[in-house]
Amino acid sequence: MKLFFLLFLCWSLEASTLQLATSSNPARLNPILATDSSSAEITGYLFNGLVKYDKDAKEIIGDLAEKFYFINDKTLVFKLKKNVKWHDGAEFSAKDVLFTYKTLISDKIASPYSAGFRFVKSVEIVDKYTIKVTYKKAYFKALETWMMGILPEHILKNEKNLMSSKFNTHPIGTGAYKLEQFEYSKDIVLGAFDDYFEGRPKIDKISFHVIADPVTRFLMLKSSKLDIGSVEPMAYERQLGPKFFKKFKIYEKISLSYTYLGFNLRLKKFQNPDVRRALSLAVDRQELVDILFLKHAKVCTGPFLPGSAAFNAEVKAPTQNIAEAKRLLKKAGYNKKHPFTFEIVTSNASSIRPYAAEILQYQLKKVGVIVTLRVMEWQAFLNMVVFPHKFDTVLLGWGLSPTPDPYLFWDKDSDKKGGFNLVGYNNPKVNKMIEESQSMIDRKKLAKNWQEMFKLIVDDNPYLFLYIPNSITAVNKKIMNIKPALGGIWHNYIEWEK
Repeated sequence: MKLFFLLFLCWSLEASTLQLATSSNPARLNPILATDSSSAEITGYLFNGLVKYDKDAKEIIGDLAEKFYFINDKTLVFKLKKNVKWHDGAEFSAKDVLFTYKTLISDKIASPYSAGFRFVKSVEIVDKYTIKVTYKKAYFKALETWMMGILPEHILKNEKNLMSSKFNTHPIGTGAYKLEQFEYSKDIVLGAFDDYFEGRPKIDKISFHVIADPVTRFLMLKSSKLDIGSVEPMAYERQLGPKFFKKFKIYEKISLSYTYLGFNLRLKKFQNPDVRRALSLAVDRQELVDILFLKHAKVCTGPFLPGSAAFNAEVKAPTQNIAEAKRLLKKAGYNKKHPFTFEIVTSNASSIRPYAAEILQYQLKKVGVIVTLRVMEWQAFLNMVVFPHKFDTVLLGWGLSPTPDPYLFWDKDSDKKGGFNLVGYNNPKVNKMIEESQSMIDRKKLAKNWQEMFKLIVDDNPYLFLYIPNSITAVNKKIMNIKPALGGIWHNYIEWEK
């Protein structure tokens, strides 16, 4: 009887582990340097910002901040929570916020997130738990900026080179989980932080398996070796049966992301608007959606997502027009003897995009355009192609905030090392509108500005805006306390049990 009790006790104390997968090794587990999706996802468990979105991704609520308020249009005050500890047991304070700000604006790092702080005039410590932020002018994303993960001053204050710091693979945060294991191309294990200020997570560990091949990820999910995973539409419709749905529940919603083909506008051959217009007219976007997604996606019509204040419903996706595409290419000097040629580069981190590239290649051939394809591993794709701008075109996607910031992707000043204006877009009128929009507090006026900008960008064809996929997530039914909301399922993950 005693032996049975001991065995039962050991079983009951066995750590619960959430099994997840990520498509690539995270580049840096540092919130101010996490520009790839794997890094951003994992750092979300390790760090906190001063504020965050609520479960419906509509209202901004406190995170490390107990409360916050504007004294006037240019002055913001944060009252910090007093029961917050870093993973090493040190106490979180206003010093950490000031340090993070100073690091972000320094010339020692290259981070696209620094752009969000360009209107900050000063950050002052009022007392140990109070921060006052003064802006040079009113800024429409003053609060969202402080969703940035905060860094520990006591650990990094003497760090000479944060870009290559050991901290990026051995992070210390304030988040619900702390890093326990980091093996490249194998497993990344997070352990519940006992002293987390919102209460210890009920699931003891989160194990990320680094699996580049999407087919392998799907097979692991199907065999219940993963608890949660994304399911591609084709697999959902044709490869899953009653046995799978007995074990897994499906959550589906439109994603806050889109996929595009971006032209390198620094190259002479893409600087002719007639050429870009011709390539746009050669593409049948609805055919892409129908073949790749069945009923689980929609055609993307522009840079801001449906449902956001910036979306312009009057702008429609171009209808494929082979004759007009050929005419424009001929006008630009291209014909059968001298065809327009270019390369599409994409990553195998997505199981869909390599097939999308093949369909685009097929469609463009109809107007005499010769396309070559290159599919790369994710980190190589980012480091050798995307960020050095060494491409003709890239087939890539953006995940967007519910409140868009056009500056990050469309302003000429974001065409720099570490910036997100990857294609080198530069329209003086759009630049001026972006500058004007930054200090617009009137949301109706701001929405009108964004919607006009939407049309201007689409008319320029710096991208071919292709599709907005649905997010289809399969979740092991053994996981309890999931409460779906407009913002997704992850808002209450510390309450989940397994």
